[in-house]
Amino acid sequence: MAPRFEARIRIRSDADIVAARRQGRALAEQMGFSSTDVTVIATAISEVARNIVQYAREGEVVVSATREDGRDGLTIVARDQGPGIADVVKAMQPGYSTANSLGLGLPGARRLMDDFEISSRVGEGTTVTMTKWQR
Repeated sequence: MAPRFEARIRIRSDADIVAARRQGRALAEQMGFSSTDVTVIATAISEVARNIVQYAREGEVVVSATREDGRDGLTIVARDQGPGIADVVKAMQPGYSTANSLGLGLPGARRLMDDFEISSRVGEGTTVTMTKWQR
């Protein structure tokens, strides 16, 4: 059974991105995820936390153990109250970027995780919820 654990990390800077990665890695290791999955989880956390810093300037990442249908997983919720995403479908296309980047952040995180949901409202912010399930 998954340990009961939740960490909330306020995201405002690159140092906070590192802290969120560290928390995600620690919980994934504690839960017994493979080293490959631990790296995948940390990478996905980096991508969504970096978006918070870049676009919203401030937000939070919540990392928690979860259990559903008899399986254990690690869920990450990244939320902000930034400008929001006008076209989520377009933003989820690899290569699309409004910041002259490679445009791989959100699509990359979606590919890395088993479950991925994004909701966004212009002027209200964005919430990304993603889960990696133990195999």
